[in-house]
Amino acid sequence: MNRIQLLVFVSLILFVLNVSASSLFAKAPTTPKILFASSRDGNREIYMMNPDGSEQVNLTRHRGADVDAVWSPTGEQILFVSDRDGIRDLYLMDPDGDNVRRVFKKDAYRDEPAWSPDGKQIAYTYAEGLGSPSFIYTATLGDQKEELITRGFYPAWSPDGTEIVYITYVPIGHARRVTFVDVRTQKLTRLLPKEAMDWQNFPSWLATSDKLVFSWNKHPLPPDFDPLKDRFPPVWRNKETIYIVNRDGTDLQQLVDEAGSYAQYPASSPNGDDVLYTQETHGHFQIFKINVNSGIQTQLTHVAGRNLGGDWFDPAYALPVSPQPELLTTTWGDVKKQ
Repeated sequence: MNRIQLLVFVSLILFVLNVSASSLFAKAPTTPKILFASSRDGNREIYMMNPDGSEQVNLTRHRGADVDAVWSPTGEQILFVSDRDGIRDLYLMDPDGDNVRRVFKKDAYRDEPAWSPDGKQIAYTYAEGLGSPSFIYTATLGDQKEELITRGFYPAWSPDGTEIVYITYVPIGHARRVTFVDVRTQKLTRLLPKEAMDWQNFPSWLATSDKLVFSWNKHPLPPDFDPLKDRFPPVWRNKETIYIVNRDGTDLQQLVDEAGSYAQYPASSPNGDDVLYTQETHGHFQIFKINVNSGIQTQLTHVAGRNLGGDWFDPAYALPVSPQPELLTTTWGDVKKQ
């Protein structure tokens, strides 16, 4: 078979499978890159930048609102959320922003995506519509069959693939709790230690250890506060900040102090040394990173608007293999370092 015949054959296969040829040949970044969302141009778009904040590039350039971008484990695809077709749903694109396509054919309100460590599945929040109850679903890419896991939001897949950590809303006291569910049995395994009032959000795993980062406001709300009628009191709201904790709930440490505005959206660097987070400063939301060991903080964005979130890819830590369920995350992290 000559080269022309081979190309025709491959094109026919891709047509039958409804797969774009550009996705087949998409290349992962060769240097570390961070994805984030920004409204700097008057519309929320997905941007990419270097770990020092340089070379910030708009990937989506679409009139729809594009947010919540996350790298596939190999860096060859980007999963993100967009309302470009009228409803907030999941999309895929190549690392250069090309070849944008929907994940699902049937419309639904899907949000807050996360990849499984082997890149074969995704977890996300599913709702019938804005304001409806939220549930955690998973789907296998390729057949797009959706599976209900539990009720909750902000899912994050453990590095060993056995658990999903997410947030449970507890109506009594208006609490939000970091909760763990076994992916195979769909049974709740545990919660982080309970305080008098918990307001925990945005859990994220450190890929190289049995640790989590999350945002937390551990201060009680005013007893007469009604979330259906009032906004959060600013003095209370600004006490939410970033914590790190072992998988079993031990060794809880505060990474970012409570000075200034509230801090959210923590995400670990691939080597576990740094944590990205978002915090308002001088009237605008900016993205920072903090070194877990030294506590040194660095502001990465300086542009007016809402700069939010962050997901970090490093080709040195990308492995196109599946972790085994029996492996501890510490072992998996050690393998990724080799």
